[in-house]
Amino acid sequence: MIRSMTAYASAERAGPSGTLTCELRTVNHRYLEISPRLPEDLRSFESALRERIATKLSRGKVDVTVRLRSEQGNAEGLRINGSVLSRLSELALDLEQRFPRMNIEFTELLRFPGVLQQPEADADALQAALLDVVDRALDALSDTRGREGEKLGEILRERLDGIEKIVGDVRGWLPEIRTALRARLETRLADVRQPAEPGRLEQELVLQITRIDVDEELDRLKTHISEARRVLALKEPVGRRLDFLMQEFNREANTLGSKSVDSRTTNAAVELKVLIEQMREQVQNIE
Repeated sequence: MIRSMTAYASAERAGPSGTLTCELRTVNHRYLEISPRLPEDLRSFESALRERIATKLSRGKVDVTVRLRSEQGNAEGLRINGSVLSRLSELALDLEQRFPRMNIEFTELLRFPGVLQQPEADADALQAALLDVVDRALDALSDTRGREGEKLGEILRERLDGIEKIVGDVRGWLPEIRTALRARLETRLADVRQPAEPGRLEQELVLQITRIDVDEELDRLKTHISEARRVLALKEPVGRRLDFLMQEFNREANTLGSKSVDSRTTNAAVELKVLIEQMREQVQNIE
C-alpha cells in the first residue's frame, strides 16, 4: 500500500460546546512528528489526540489545528457571576465620586472576564467529540494520501521497468564487449617487438575480463528490481524499505560505471543513476 506523506484534510462536527473543526496538514519526515494547536478548553486532551493520530499514521510531520466555535446567539445556560459583578459595582461607585462624568455601560461590564459564565461542559463528551472529528479528518487524510500514493507507485514502477530494460541491454552487450576487448589485446601484443610468452594473451584477457566483469552487479540489480516490486505490493508502510533499496540500487550503478570499458555501458550507468535518483526523490514522499 503506497501512501504519500504529503496531504491535507479537514472535518467538522457539532459538539457539546459548539462546532469543532479539525485540519490536518502532513509533509514528508523521517519519523512521525505531531504538532497540535488546540484551544484552551481542549488542551487537556492533547495526549489522547496524539495517541489517536499515532494509530493511523506512521511517518510524516503532522500539523493539527483544532478550533472550537460557540454557536452565535445561544444564550442557554449562561449565568452572571454575582460576586464579580458586585465587586465591579463597588469599584464603579468609588470611581464615580472621583470622576463624575464617567459613564459605564452595562454591556461593557458583561465583557469583563468572569462576569458571564458558561456551564461547564461534560469532559468525557467533549473528548469524544474531539476524537470523532479527528477520526473523520484522519479518514479523509488517509484517502488523499492513498490516491497520491497510487500515482507515486505508478511512477516508481515505470522507473523500475526502465532500469530492467537497461540491465537487459547491458547483459546483451557483454559478449560483444569481451570480443572487442580480446581484439584490442591481440593488437597490442602484436605491436610488441618481442614475441609474447605462450598463454600471455589468455592471461591478460582473463585479468581484464575479471576487472570489467559486471555479471554480479547486473544480477544484484535484477534482485533489487524484484524486491522493489514486491515491496510496492505490500499492504503496510514501505517508505523506509524503499529508501534502503534506493541506496543499494545506487551502489550497483556506481560500480557498473566504474568498471565500464565501453561507451554503451558508460551511458547505461548514467541512465541508471538518473532513473534511480528520480525514484529516490519520489520515495522521500512515501510513508
